[in-house]
Amino acid sequence: MSESNPLHPTLTLPPIILGGSGFSDQSHPNPQTLPVATIIRRAFDEGILAIDTSPYYHPSEHLLGTALSDPQITTRYARSDYILMTKVGRLSTSAFDYSPTWVRQSVHNSLERLHTTYLDVVFCHDVEFVSEHEAVEAVGVLFDLRRQGYIKYVGISGYPLETLVSVAHAVRHVYGQPLDVVQTWAQLTLQNTKLERYGIPALREAGVSVVCNSSPLASGLLRAGKVPCGRLGDWHPAPEGLRSAVSIASGWLECQGFGLAGLALRFSLAKAVRAADRYAVSVSTVLGVSSLKDVEEDVEVARDILRDLDAGLVYKRMEVMGGLSRLRRVNEEVECRDLRLCYGVRNILGEWAEYDLQK
Repeated sequence: MSESNPLHPTLTLPPIILGGSGFSDQSHPNPQTLPVATIIRRAFDEGILAIDTSPYYHPSEHLLGTALSDPQITTRYARSDYILMTKVGRLSTSAFDYSPTWVRQSVHNSLERLHTTYLDVVFCHDVEFVSEHEAVEAVGVLFDLRRQGYIKYVGISGYPLETLVSVAHAVRHVYGQPLDVVQTWAQLTLQNTKLERYGIPALREAGVSVVCNSSPLASGLLRAGKVPCGRLGDWHPAPEGLRSAVSIASGWLECQGFGLAGLALRFSLAKAVRAADRYAVSVSTVLGVSSLKDVEEDVEVARDILRDLDAGLVYKRMEVMGGLSRLRRVNEEVECRDLRLCYGVRNILGEWAEYDLQK
């Protein structure tokens, strides 16, 4: 079978994407109290013009839909100015439904919750928990919905890179076209670099040209203090030994005058740019936020480690986006400064460096 239609444009994403999981019961004890519209407006104004969410991140889609309909958003930004990404298939911690009927219904439910007529990207959520056949069949349904105009791009998400690569190859074999995008989490971090070492080149071989790196702080692990706990309690898969090593590393960094969260984010953002250049792919980083302070701190870190593209290399859409969307080069001075610190952290992590969170 032939490859995808060459007239179907490649997905263009900004280097940083706002993660809607920060507006969920998993991440926050009372997400309904968050000033979501104000947070989104600030992120948009900084050039973070893409949002990733999921029905599983309840009540994120509801909150985002209300916020995106708020006058402080609609008076400044049209729907075509930003990218909305959501997911299908995962219902709860242990429940999944990848049936064609539910995939279609889930997409229409998301359209309604997000108050939009189309979705830019829809992922099959956490494909490692269903059979490869179910995942590939669900992707086919999303391809149909793409042809019908409900969605623009189709992807899969999950943690195990081997599974994501296998499904990506199967999709290409069955449908004669590659996935538009693949998202994984906590695989391009200061603690785990498997996405760079294996994932991106392997996905590239499967025809995938856009990768989303979610959870650069390993879902809140790589920071001072404990992992975030929402209404659902402590769900984080990191074992106590890894948590203890991270705590020691954080204390060591503070003695050096640096914070673990900032260093880890700089490391991940720089790695994303380097990997994108090396393998000729687009790599974007998804950052979960739940406050204006989160947005401001993330923007400050991004502006510290990244630099503008040369004017002649800025994509047309990025010229419209502006702000952080132009940051596609690494600040080598900051990168060199951080090298010693990164080495020190990984030395402290010891056997926990490159540890697989799903062991």
